[in-house]
Amino acid sequence: MIKASSTIISLAFILGLLSTELPGGRIWPIILGILGAVLFSQLGISPQHKLQSKTRKKLQARHLPPLALPHPYIWLIASLVSLLAGFYLQFRLPQPQNNDISKFIPQDSNAIQAQLVIVRGTIESTPRLTRSQRGQFWLNADQFSEVINNQQPPGISKAVTGKLYVTVPILQSTGLYPGQKVAITGFLYRPKPSKNLNEFNFRRYLWYQGSFSGLNGRLVNILEKERPWGLWKVRQSIVKSHVQFLGIPQGPLVSAMLLGSKAIDLPYDIRDLFIKAGLAHLIAASAFHTSLLLDLVLGLTRKASRRTRLIVGSLILIIFLGLTGFNPSTFRAVLMGLAAFLGIGIKQKIKQLSLFMIVAMILLLINPLWIWDLEFQFSFLTISSLIITVPSINQRLQWLPRVIASLISVPLAATIWTLPIQLSVFGTVPIYSILSNVLSTPLVAIISFGGMLSAIFAFIFPPFGSAVAVVLNCLTSWLIYLVELVGNLPENYLSVGKITIWQLLIVYTLILMVWWLRWWGKHLWFAGLLVLISVTIPIGHSKNDLFRITVLAAEEEPIMVIQDQGNVTVFNSGNCGKGKLTIAPFLQQQGINKIDWAISSNFQYSDTNAWLEIMEKLPIKVFFDYSPTPETALISKAIHQELQKHKGIYQPLSLGQTVSTDSYIAQLVNKEIPILQMKIRGQLWLFIGNRNQSELEKLIKLEKLPRPQVLWHAGQSLKKLLETLKPNLAITVNANLRNEDSLAISKMKTQVFFTEQDGAVQWTADGKLEAFIQNTESRTSIF
Repeated sequence: MIKASSTIISLAFILGLLSTELPGGRIWPIILGILGAVLFSQLGISPQHKLQSKTRKKLQARHLPPLALPHPYIWLIASLVSLLAGFYLQFRLPQPQNNDISKFIPQDSNAIQAQLVIVRGTIESTPRLTRSQRGQFWLNADQFSEVINNQQPPGISKAVTGKLYVTVPILQSTGLYPGQKVAITGFLYRPKPSKNLNEFNFRRYLWYQGSFSGLNGRLVNILEKERPWGLWKVRQSIVKSHVQFLGIPQGPLVSAMLLGSKAIDLPYDIRDLFIKAGLAHLIAASAFHTSLLLDLVLGLTRKASRRTRLIVGSLILIIFLGLTGFNPSTFRAVLMGLAAFLGIGIKQKIKQLSLFMIVAMILLLINPLWIWDLEFQFSFLTISSLIITVPSINQRLQWLPRVIASLISVPLAATIWTLPIQLSVFGTVPIYSILSNVLSTPLVAIISFGGMLSAIFAFIFPPFGSAVAVVLNCLTSWLIYLVELVGNLPENYLSVGKITIWQLLIVYTLILMVWWLRWWGKHLWFAGLLVLISVTIPIGHSKNDLFRITVLAAEEEPIMVIQDQGNVTVFNSGNCGKGKLTIAPFLQQQGINKIDWAISSNFQYSDTNAWLEIMEKLPIKVFFDYSPTPETALISKAIHQELQKHKGIYQPLSLGQTVSTDSYIAQLVNKEIPILQMKIRGQLWLFIGNRNQSELEKLIKLEKLPRPQVLWHAGQSLKKLLETLKPNLAITVNANLRNEDSLAISKMKTQVFFTEQDGAVQWTADGKLEAFIQNTESRTSIF
C-alpha cells in the first residue's frame, strides 16, 4: 500500500531540486522537514502510523481531513532526501566528453568559424522548418574532418561524440529522416547566451538538450540510401492524409493538434495566432491533451468497471504516445497521466496522489534538468490540477452533463495551476485565456479524436483516412476563426511583471490550502483576494517607486529604456527582429503595457527598423522621429498609420529640436555622425555614432564635444573619446579592441561596459550599475 510518506519523500526530492535556485539554497527544505517532524510529533502520531483519537479530534478541529499521516521521522528522512537531491542535480549537470565535437571549436570563438568542416553522423530527429526558412534537425556526430580548400580532399577524420544542432538550406533537408547516416559540410559555432532580460537563451536551450555546439550546414551528403521503416513513416502518412483533403492550414493544424507542433511543420502564422490567444498548448502534444483525454474517458466510462476504465484509458494514452513519436515531452505527460489514471481507478486519494508524485520523482531521477523545463513544469502542474482541482470543480458543475462539465473544468483547473508559473517566467496574464479555453475545448476534443481516427484509418488505408478527415474541415475552420477573434481582442495580454519566487510559493500554498483545508475551500473568494494582493501590491509599489535606465545589448545602435515611476520611454528600436525578440519581451517582463514616449534617431541609417514589431505588442502614445528621410518615408507612413489605431501622436523632429519630459531632455545635435545628447536627472548622456569617422576625428581634435557623465560609442574611436571626454561610465558594443587600446582603457578611471560580453547594462537612481550576464551568473547556482 502506497502511504502518505511516499508523497512527502517524493515532494521533498522535487523541492530539493527547486531549492538550488532559492536564496539560501538547500537549507529551506531541511528547515521544513524539521518543522514538520516537530509539528506532527506534537499531534501524537503513533508508531503504527495510525491517528490516535485525540489527534483525529485535533485535525477535525482544524478542518483537516482524517488522513493516515506518517511518523515524524519520515519528515527527517524527507529533509535528507531534499539535501541529496541538490547534490544529485550538480552531479548530473551535462558536461562535454573529452572528444566532444565542441572541443574542436577554438575557445576564443564568438562567431561562426571560417574553417569549413565535414561532420558525419546519424540524424536523430525529423527535420523541421525554422522561422528563417531553414531545415533544422539534431545530429549525433561520430566523425569530424576539416576542409583545407576546395581543390584538396578533407583532412584526416577524427572520431568524435556529441549532439549537434544542425541547420541547412530547406532543399538540403527535404527527404531526410531519423536514423539516416549523413555527412554535412558547413561551419561549427558555439551558441551564445542571451544578453538581455527575458531574451531567448540559445546556449541554455542547447545545454538542456545535452548539446554544446551547432553546425551551420551548407551541403548534405546522404551516406545510406535505404529507407528503413520507422515511426516517422507513420507520422508522414498521417500528415499526408490530413493535408490531402483538408488543405493548408487546416491539414497541418489537425496533425499538430494530434501529434504536437514539434513533430509537424505548422505554418508560423498559425502558431503565432494560437500563442497570441493564449492557446499554444492546443497545438502541443502536452499534458493538457493528456488531461482532456483522461477526463473524457472517465466521463464516458463512468458506468463501466474499474478494470475496464483502466484498460481503456491506458490504451488510449499509449496510442496517443505512439502517434506523437515518443518525444520526451509527450512521454513525460503520458507517464504522469497514466499514474494519475491508475490512482483514479483505485479510488483512493492518498494512493492517487502518491503514485503520481512517485512517477514525477522517477522522471526527475532519469533527468533532473527537467525540473527547469517549462514543458515538464506545465505537465506536472496540469496533471496535478486533474487530481486535486478538477474533482471539486466538477462537483460545483453537477447541474451540467458530465462531459460538458469536464470540458469546462479541465481548462479552468489547468489555468489556475499554470498561471503562477507563467507570471514568474513571462510576467504576462492572458486576459481571455480561461474563456477561450472553455470555448475551444469542445472543438479541440472532437478534432483530436477525429484526427486520431483519421490517423488510424490512414495507416490502414490512406484514402479512407483522408475521407474521414474531410468531416473535420468545418470544425477546424471554426477553431481558426475563434483563435483569430480572441487574438485580435483589445488588451488580450496584460503585462504585470515577473513575480518573485516568494510570491510564487505564497500563491501555490494558498491553492493547496483551498484543496486540503475545509474552511479555505468554503471561502474561495478570500483565498482569491489574498492571491491578488500578494501579486499586485508588490508589483504596483515597485512600479510607482521605480527609476531605472536600461541600455540593451543591440549591436551597432543604442537601444535604451527609461522607466520613471510608471512613465516609459524607448529610445531607438534596432533592426527587424529586435522589437519582437528583445525589446517587447523585456518590456513585458517589467510589467509595461504601453510606451509613453518613443524616440527614433536611426543611428545605423537603415531603412528598416523594429518599431512596427514593438507596436504589435505595445501601443505608443507619442512617437518622436529624428530620422524621417525620403528613403524611410514608407516605414514612417506605416508607423504613423499604426499609431493612429491607438490614438497615438507622430511627431517628426528636425536637427537640434529638443524633446522635453519630466524625466529627460533629448536633442539630436549632429545627424551625420550622428550625435544625440540626453540630460537625465541632471546627468548628461552622450550617444555618438560611427557613420562619419573623419568628421568625428575633427570634433575630437577640436574638443567641441560636450563632456558627459555617460558615453555610448560603438566605433574605433573609443580610446580617443575616453581620453578627451573622461566620462564616469562608458558603454560600447564590441570587446575586440587592439591590445594596446584595451590596456590603455583598463588603466583609465572610466568604468567601461561591453554589451557583447556583459549584456544589457542597468543604472538606477541610487547609482547602482549592473551588467546582465555578470549579474545572472552571480545569482545562478547551477548554470
